[in-house]
Amino acid sequence: MVIKILTFLLITFLSFNVYAERSHIELAIQYSEAALYAKDEKSLAEHAQEAKIHANAAKNEKINNKHLLEGIQSLDDAGREAQAGKMNAATKAAKAALDHFKRATR
Repeated sequence: MVIKILTFLLITFLSFNVYAERSHIELAIQYSEAALYAKDEKSLAEHAQEAKIHANAAKNEKINNKHLLEGIQSLDDAGREAQAGKMNAATKAAKAALDHFKRATR
């Protein structure tokens, strides 16, 4: 009985860790998507920054690191373009980040 309880607790703990690891890339995807559909430069830059925070936290996850790093670079570009008032270029960079993050999870 004790072994069953310990096994259950171990599986629960490991499952939670897997979920926690995946949550950062999922949040990076969510915020990148919000940046993509932002109505103004300020909102786009804020969403891109939040996505970047989660993307950097996702570096320890077991995902495609190449696409993760390219997505982070695209977020940098999106934020820079948004701050310069170039909404079309910022939106394009946010789309690129979103695409890279989705590829990173495959």
